[in-house]
Amino acid sequence: MLSYPDFIYKQIIFHIVTGFGEKLKFKADNIVIEAKEGKTLLQHSCHRIFALFIVGEISITGYLLRQALRFQFPIILMGHNFRVYSRLNNAAQGNTLLRRKQYCSSNSLPLAKYLIEQKVANQLTLLQSLRYHSQADLEAISYLKNINLQECNNVRSLMGLEGNASRCFFQAYFRNLNWLRREPRVKRDIPNLLLDIGYTLLFNFVEGMLCLYGFDIYCGVLHTLFFQRKSLVCDFVEPFRCIIDRRIRKAHNLGQIYEQDFFWKDNRWNLSYNSQSHYIKLFVKDILSEKEPIFRFCQAYYRCFMREDPIEKFPRYKIGKGLV
Repeated sequence: MLSYPDFIYKQIIFHIVTGFGEKLKFKADNIVIEAKEGKTLLQHSCHRIFALFIVGEISITGYLLRQALRFQFPIILMGHNFRVYSRLNNAAQGNTLLRRKQYCSSNSLPLAKYLIEQKVANQLTLLQSLRYHSQADLEAISYLKNINLQECNNVRSLMGLEGNASRCFFQAYFRNLNWLRREPRVKRDIPNLLLDIGYTLLFNFVEGMLCLYGFDIYCGVLHTLFFQRKSLVCDFVEPFRCIIDRRIRKAHNLGQIYEQDFFWKDNRWNLSYNSQSHYIKLFVKDILSEKEPIFRFCQAYYRCFMREDPIEKFPRYKIGKGLV
């Protein structure tokens, strides 16, 4: 298992392929990305890599994959739409005791409530942090303060309350962005497109954390079993979505979202290829600023889950404060 000091030492490498013919190579304990003409675009010590993200098409050798396995870091391959199409090197997948506990757990509903409670609490924190509050904002704050997730006796009712809380939150928090409603993957407006991009990057980061311990990421507690859906990653992302929400509002207020970077095609908004790196950097910077709390959250959750601790002892994440 990766220790906390080891994790602090390591870094996430995020490379966007800028042309055709780029190669990913291994050289003297270093990862090297070369352009078609042989120019070195990136070189980084394998000893310091936590995960390597590649966006776009690139050539990878079998020798490099063996070296990545030796240094125990995953390589995540993504399309230009930021969707993961392959994740290589899951070193801890043989943790059978953990997976047996996952499959036989009778604690799924309490764990689901525990994750959603943190999501709602962080949404409330973001709303309370606004400098000016309209009447609608105050009503949203009041609603989130008084929501009672403990009264839910099944996952369906819990997700219903969570959906109501999120609608209330987005309407108030994104009021300056001409917000209409949250529509995942539909991309009918720029804020929804940016949320999809940010949440996808966050999802991939959290997935890498969970795979350090060998969780079956397809076995969730809130998002139930569904073919090829990484339900546990969907669950763990919930308390941390506030990181992306906060970044988008900040970017809007600071004038970092440029309308000319987006275009309308096939009844949806798209981000131009030349502008992708700008928005990825915004999101990755904020995700990395919270990498320690996210790592410690997953680590503490794993330990509590293996010991079968009561829910009260499981870790809690609060935006701006880390683990509390």
